Amino acid sequence: MISRKTVSHGLIPALASGLLGLFASTQGSAASSSASFISHRAVYDLSLGKTSGSSAPSSARGRIVYEFTGSACEGYVTNFRQITEIQSDEGGSRTSDMRSTTFEEADGSGFRFKTDSYVDGKLVESIDGKASKSADGGLSVALTKPTRAKSDFEPGPLFPTAQMFQVVDVARKGGNTDEVKIFDGSDGGMKLFDTMSVIGHETKEPPADPVAANAEGLKGVRRWPVTISYFDPGKPDGEPNYVLAFDLYENGVSGGLNINYGSYALNGQMSKFELLPQKVCTK
Repeated sequence: MISRKTVSHGLIPALASGLLGLFASTQGSAASSSASFISHRAVYDLSLGKTSGSSAPSSARGRIVYEFTGSACEGYVTNFRQITEIQSDEGGSRTSDMRSTTFEEADGSGFRFKTDSYVDGKLVESIDGKASKSADGGLSVALTKPTRAKSDFEPGPLFPTAQMFQVVDVARKGGNTDEVKIFDGSDGGMKLFDTMSVIGHETKEPPADPVAANAEGLKGVRRWPVTISYFDPGKPDGEPNYVLAFDLYENGVSGGLNINYGSYALNGQMSKFELLPQKVCTK
């Protein structure tokens, strides 16, 4: 499962429509779902995909390392790092490095997040904070970095893992769209995103990535092509900030990445995959 964004980024990932009623039913389905996400570490090699316009880079390369652990008993921990080197037509280059760690309560009640972003080796942004849900589903966010700040949001937003559970549930039932509002601690740590997920038919063909096709833990697992568009709140009819496309496995793994920023896109091919130890959870 992928759902984090770089300095202007996204991934993978890794999305919510939010009133209290939807939030309550979503949390119930996520907690009671027979699906479980496996603890794993995946590495994706990035390359430049489709480009458009004069601002598009002439070349790009990078790597994502994504680690997901936890269960419905102990909550979910995500460690994410994305390094991207962008080369412009003028000959200059820039290397961005985003490192993120999050913890999400299994019942969706809380979310802790810490992100450090570097450009050419220099720290340009550090975000540290936590978010919590009140009894009525309202979201409160408190930051300690870059400065101490607090903000409250209307009931309804989901955290990333709860959202992915919801997308899997929709896919299993044969649904093809899911609109939700999400909070993931990115873009300054005080922002919600409106998201639209489009889910394709279950894929029967072998994965294009050789590593994914042969990985222990992925063989025979159901998967669906998913495209998630991220919008600024209140602007779902405008252009998305970015679009993330990937194969979503039923056990929470992502493959065949494409991160579209508008003027250019990055493709991510799985180059390494390994299962991580997982405690038995009877929930």
